[in-house]
Amino acid sequence: MRRHWESMNNDKKKSVAIGRALLSGPYLIWMIGFTIIPLALIFWFGITTKNGNLTLANITAIMSPDHWKALWLSLGLSLISTVLCLVLAYPLAMILRGRGSSASGFIVFIFILPMWMNFLLRTMAWQTLLERNGVINGILTWLHLPKQNLINTPAAIVLGMVYNFLPFMVLPIYNVLAKIDRDVLYAARDLGANNMQTFFKIILPLSVPGVISGITMVFVPSLTTFVISDLLGGSKILLIGNVIEQEFKQGSNWHTGSGLSLVLMIFIIASMALIAKYDKNGEGTAF
Repeated sequence: MRRHWESMNNDKKKSVAIGRALLSGPYLIWMIGFTIIPLALIFWFGITTKNGNLTLANITAIMSPDHWKALWLSLGLSLISTVLCLVLAYPLAMILRGRGSSASGFIVFIFILPMWMNFLLRTMAWQTLLERNGVINGILTWLHLPKQNLINTPAAIVLGMVYNFLPFMVLPIYNVLAKIDRDVLYAARDLGANNMQTFFKIILPLSVPGVISGITMVFVPSLTTFVISDLLGGSKILLIGNVIEQEFKQGSNWHTGSGLSLVLMIFIIASMALIAKYDKNGEGTAF
């Protein structure tokens, strides 16, 4: 009888394992076809020449003056946009947390509503607003004020980054803040802590996973973007994303483009390591 039950348990475990394998099959196919193979191709092109010989010249091409300038400009604008997003997102997340679930849910819905629109269209809308004869300068002219040079500037690119990526900062921070037990805050108040002490000793430390996740989710796409700088920078301000795009599309130089992409992957891997260190339980995930 005991052997019979053990046999039935083994059969059940095998069927569960087979079921899990079948369910994970489509994901594995997707991951291999659209993640592993493209990354392997980028890596191979990045360390080889057109003749197939191994080389590091494609990676060290980042040290050329034009590429180096584009990289540092990308880093600078990405850091500025990330800081601005954090400054705007944290107070907003605090306000949303203080409201009722229905009110905060509606505000979050309105906040992420533009994300349902195509990324390119959202950026082109800002191009219409900022151009020389655009809406903003039209209002300034109506007010008898001089027109401003808003488009094709680093400030326009930062504005586009903040507008497009701000929800990715708000959502993880709000998600973490919403999980903080109010009893902990009440206990701190009972022990004599004021608002500032409660924030810096309880709320801020507990929200670090969301902050780190938000910083990563804003900094990485800001660093690698080329659409925003292409539309709002007018192709006059080249970021490292624009340089890589030109290597692939205009120069048809997949090897140099792949080598520069490998350099950017260093920042992506560092960001993933940062999330793994400070958000071990996945508390700062946006969705």
